[in-house]
Amino acid sequence: MKPKQIHKKLNELASTAICGNDISSSVLYVSALAIAFAGQYAWITLLIVSLVLFLFRKIYGEVVGALPLNGGAYNALLNTTSKSTASFAATLTLLSYMATAVISANEAIHYLHHLIPAMPIIISTIVLLAFFAALTIGGITESSKVAIGIFLFHLSSLAILSGFIIYFLIQNGTSMFFENWHFPVTGGSITKAILLGFAASMLGVSGFESSANFVEEQEKGVFPKTLKNMWAIVSIINPLMAVFALALFTIPMLQSSEFQNTLLIEMGNHVGGKWVAILIAVDAFLVLSGAVLTSFVGVSGLLERMTLDRIMPQFFLKKSSRGSSYRIILMFFFLSVSVLLITNGDVKLLAGVYTISFLSVMALFGFGNILLKVKRKSLPRPETASWLSIIVAITAVIIALIGNIIVEPAGDSPSNLVVFLDYFIPSIIFIAIMLNRTLLLKFLLNAIHTIFDPIRNFVLSTDKKIMKTIDKINSQEFVFFTKGDNIATLNKVMLYIIKNEHTKKIKIVLALEKGQEIPPNLTMEVDFLDKEYPEIKIEFVIIDGKFSPKLIKELSKKWKIPVNFMFIGSPSDKFPYKIEELGGVRLII
Repeated sequence: MKPKQIHKKLNELASTAICGNDISSSVLYVSALAIAFAGQYAWITLLIVSLVLFLFRKIYGEVVGALPLNGGAYNALLNTTSKSTASFAATLTLLSYMATAVISANEAIHYLHHLIPAMPIIISTIVLLAFFAALTIGGITESSKVAIGIFLFHLSSLAILSGFIIYFLIQNGTSMFFENWHFPVTGGSITKAILLGFAASMLGVSGFESSANFVEEQEKGVFPKTLKNMWAIVSIINPLMAVFALALFTIPMLQSSEFQNTLLIEMGNHVGGKWVAILIAVDAFLVLSGAVLTSFVGVSGLLERMTLDRIMPQFFLKKSSRGSSYRIILMFFFLSVSVLLITNGDVKLLAGVYTISFLSVMALFGFGNILLKVKRKSLPRPETASWLSIIVAITAVIIALIGNIIVEPAGDSPSNLVVFLDYFIPSIIFIAIMLNRTLLLKFLLNAIHTIFDPIRNFVLSTDKKIMKTIDKINSQEFVFFTKGDNIATLNKVMLYIIKNEHTKKIKIVLALEKGQEIPPNLTMEVDFLDKEYPEIKIEFVIIDGKFSPKLIKELSKKWKIPVNFMFIGSPSDKFPYKIEELGGVRLII
């Protein structure tokens, strides 16, 4: 007997690495995004984001501490509201993970494409998604080792970049930062710039919710540490990189499309030359790949919980030998690939899905905390978020959500809300069908009955009438007058009747005159035929009297069997009667 495999849980470093790769990868784009909207105030908006995230540390800590189960916002709402409300949050989380996986994989390949221009983007993105799907199927412990390597390399790369930038600023001064500080505000209003910059900067905390989706895989006490570590990373790296960018380049340069896409590479190239730029490009590829891994791990925990709650088909509960829900992972992989192919690699179209779904999940988690306080007061929890912090945090997320909805799309691109609804509506319809499948099946059953019951009743009625008619036809009894024929002759009679007549009963009649005896084997032979032809009941009748036209008429009247349903064998020339005298008896032998 094989020893039972012990499921090894994740320590602080492994857990932080898995979700930290997602949230720390935001440094590659969020500083440039914040500068695009807030200009010189970008680092302030990023500090505000850090404050909001600090409030959410307590919110997540209280909810997950009280309900330490996989599922994040879904789990919080499932235990405080209804399954349908929880499923709404789960759908948003699923869309957020899908968008994260596709965008991160595609952006990772784009960064690698800078180093290897011949690399095909779409095919390489699919290969990258497939690699992390296979890695996740191999088990979360194995996945964490890769995540740790990526995470440590990313922090080291940022430290090296920061060292070069600091050295460059010591040598060249920080006059550029102060020049940018007096640059005209984008849009003419400082308040508007900060609000729009804050809304864009909130994307920098994407991945903060991931730890809650695989909390059951973490060692005891690790979850709150992952929240603290992610908060520290975002609070230090993102504002610092915005300050560095403003100290190195003019705002018009930073707001150009070239810098928006590859800001950190441009910074590395500016302060350290080509090899630092290559280091950042490799780092960007790896950490964005790590965000793909976070999506696979997070969605696996979420959908497994939903499947256990019978929202998703039980088909997805099948596990591999390493304990991973491989069917969930494969489904998510194929979903991600299909989205990539539908968008034809232009994954910026998914920005609306990514933004609105992620921020909605954050807001719903806050509402889940409120409901936990109101409805589950007695539930023990390791820490508690204050009412003020919850209200401020939810308000901040809602402001960011509104800001991302109302922001003007670039060029002819559809708005964030339109793109989000394109993906959200089919997803929520599927979830609604799964939640109400018994009701829908009953409706379908009633519809089928309404349509087909009249037809079925007609068929049953017709069936009964036909069977009744058949029985009536087959109820007609026949008579064969035997002279004591042998079994071969009687067998011919039976074969004739089966082939030519519709009946279930026949009388074999033997008329014996006084002094005549029954042929010795006749009774036994009739019994044998009765067994051989079970579909026809054979009755052997012995009549005292002489076979004659008179006897035929008497028996016809007595048994109510027409004479034409009475048979005889062909008479010999010694037969005393003419055929016509018998009243219509038929000759069959």
